[in-house]
Amino acid sequence: MLFNVKLYKTVILNKNAGPSGNPEALNAAISDEAKVLPFFLPNPLVFNNGEKVTTLQQWEKRRIEIFELFDREIYGRLPENIPGVTWEVISGKDTLDGDFPVKIKQMKGIVDNSSYPEIAVEIDLTLGTPAKSDKPVPVILEFRFNQPGGFGPQNSDELTWKQQLLQKGWGYAVLTPWSIQTDNGTGLRKGIIGLVNKGQPRKPDDWGTLRAWAWGASRAIDYFETDEDMDEKRVGIEGLSRYGKAALVAMAYEPRIAIGFIGSSGAGGAKLLHRVFGEQVENLASPAEYHCFAGNFIKYAGPLTQEDLPVDAHHLIALCAPRPVFISSGSAAVEGQWVDAKGMFLGGAMAGPVYELLVKRSMRTMLFPPQETLIDGDVAFRQHEGGHTTGPNWPYFIKFAERYFSE
Repeated sequence: MLFNVKLYKTVILNKNAGPSGNPEALNAAISDEAKVLPFFLPNPLVFNNGEKVTTLQQWEKRRIEIFELFDREIYGRLPENIPGVTWEVISGKDTLDGDFPVKIKQMKGIVDNSSYPEIAVEIDLTLGTPAKSDKPVPVILEFRFNQPGGFGPQNSDELTWKQQLLQKGWGYAVLTPWSIQTDNGTGLRKGIIGLVNKGQPRKPDDWGTLRAWAWGASRAIDYFETDEDMDEKRVGIEGLSRYGKAALVAMAYEPRIAIGFIGSSGAGGAKLLHRVFGEQVENLASPAEYHCFAGNFIKYAGPLTQEDLPVDAHHLIALCAPRPVFISSGSAAVEGQWVDAKGMFLGGAMAGPVYELLVKRSMRTMLFPPQETLIDGDVAFRQHEGGHTTGPNWPYFIKFAERYFSE
């Protein structure tokens, strides 16, 4: 069965593809808490047949149900015939990053395209580890934005996120998502999705770009397991905005990721989609973002609605349990209301019962905290004073991760 072309055209040609992020627009997204209507959330600890989950054994079966719902309805399935990746060191050097000696390696992950030579995929990966370390180190993998210097402290007297990790004696890795799959609908017949499909259209439950990027993160971890400089048991992942969504998806699906730093991921990430505030399902299913999801997801922008979604962000965060997750947001006054800081907080809070079932610490509150307050369970949340960045929360995340990465 090929992609539902009629449904696709309905959404692509729809001029009202969701509310506007411009607060002055006539169709502006809701940004006033007083206008948020009550909503019902499906329970991660209830089976599809209505039976309650009360034991660890039941949770393992429930996880399978939840993965199936995300695969079929939201992020899409991984194909069975994804070709292998061969990693090559393109260059390496010992240098300084500020005051910190670092060993940098530039890598290429060459995807086997013998089944369809018309499409070539080469994954870009940069690794940085303390040059003087005599043992494998923890590493934080970041999905890279196309911005010089990355997202972090920009004042000259502050350490970058890489420098903060090196100061701690940890390493970093930077993965370029666009080298895996381009961030637009026209690229769906190219990249790793196009290669597997041999340039043909997707089926309704085929993977979208977010799962493709997450797949790329897993292939990077394959390499980490072969590199004696890196401790593959202590791998974290970080991403901002759309890459925050990808980081959370990657962590949910990849058990080798030990900790997550999820920055301003908004709708499709840590934010509850059932909560009508800021960015909505219609925006995700629009021409600008539909490629990030399975084709089946489009129907929730009409004729179905967000109320029909069988799973939500709290299910996705619950799939990360018992591993720790740090959810980051910027100030509403600076970043705006589009990513819905409270909705992301609630996504983490509502995953709490699963963490508690697994004998881990939830947020233990449903009250949205004041800005710059750290809610510090095994699911953590902090809304910093800056804008659309993870920069001000890096020191808090590193301190959070230290208790899990301590030797």
